[in-house]
Amino acid sequence: MKEALFYKKIKNKIVQCQLCPHFCVLKENGLGKCLARKNIKGKLISLSYGKPVAMHVDPIEKKPLYHFFPGTKSFSIGTAGCTLKCLFCQNAEIAHANPDQFPTKFIEPKQIVQLAKKNNCKSISYTYTEPVTEIEYVLDIAKLAKKSGIKNVMVSNGYINEKPLKVLCKYIDAVNIDLKGFTEGFYKKNCFGKLEPVLKTLKILKDKKIWLEITNLIIPGLNDSIKDTDKMCKWIKNNLGSNVPLHFSRFFPMHKILNKQVTPVESLEKAYKIAKKNGINYVYIGNIQNKHENTHCYKCNSLLVERNGYSITKNNIKHNKCNNCNAKIQGIFD
Repeated sequence: MKEALFYKKIKNKIVQCQLCPHFCVLKENGLGKCLARKNIKGKLISLSYGKPVAMHVDPIEKKPLYHFFPGTKSFSIGTAGCTLKCLFCQNAEIAHANPDQFPTKFIEPKQIVQLAKKNNCKSISYTYTEPVTEIEYVLDIAKLAKKSGIKNVMVSNGYINEKPLKVLCKYIDAVNIDLKGFTEGFYKKNCFGKLEPVLKTLKILKDKKIWLEITNLIIPGLNDSIKDTDKMCKWIKNNLGSNVPLHFSRFFPMHKILNKQVTPVESLEKAYKIAKKNGINYVYIGNIQNKHENTHCYKCNSLLVERNGYSITKNNIKHNKCNNCNAKIQGIFD
């Protein structure tokens, strides 16, 4: 068993987890809301350490990260548990589960790094569920990966407290944050969390110069209003700048939200236009093959990276510059 980081002992074997904004107070044998941390005899234990329930070699574009070594492979792992309980979760069978439910084989951090090397992966991605809940495992792998010249990537909901986030920032190279919506009401009703801590996470990642991309899943009737999308894009521009890539993703009925239609293409196109109008330079539409999956120069509109789904068919970016007008293209490409 691995003792968890970021908690404090209170009294009578009661502990308080300080990893995420839930600040769970746990009596003996109590589980955190993430289901991945448990009070065992007055110590907080990480139940997910060394127990990946999903491991695959993925294209980095699948995260999605479009400005971080495009066309490379990422060794991707995920353990059971999540800090949020989104009603529309795509991986609820593992994200909303207790790690003890899965008869997984224990895999040492060094084995993950070895597998990444064996599969010629440029990076290791902590993804599929919420990597924050497996922070002890992530840190141990990431430290070894860094020494081996392998990059570290997180795909996260951003629901984490400042102190553990700043520890992660020492080892993480790139992050995609799922910004679920842009109202406190949406987060409370559909994710059982709060918006404000996620916005704080985004600011810290930007301040720490971690390569950052954002995904916004557009769900018809829940978070697709023009007003909220416009407000979100203005916030991103004002707080994170023009150059953070923004991915609008198509919703498909999932988990407990089965009564909504698939996101209409028109809604995605509308969101794209709002983002561009607000001055965001790199805007993409995901979960559907379309012209907005390619990277264009924000200055001269030249086609720089052409994509077909998760495959790169053309890459004209060299030394982070447009091959036509020489404008600087933000990202990590070389």
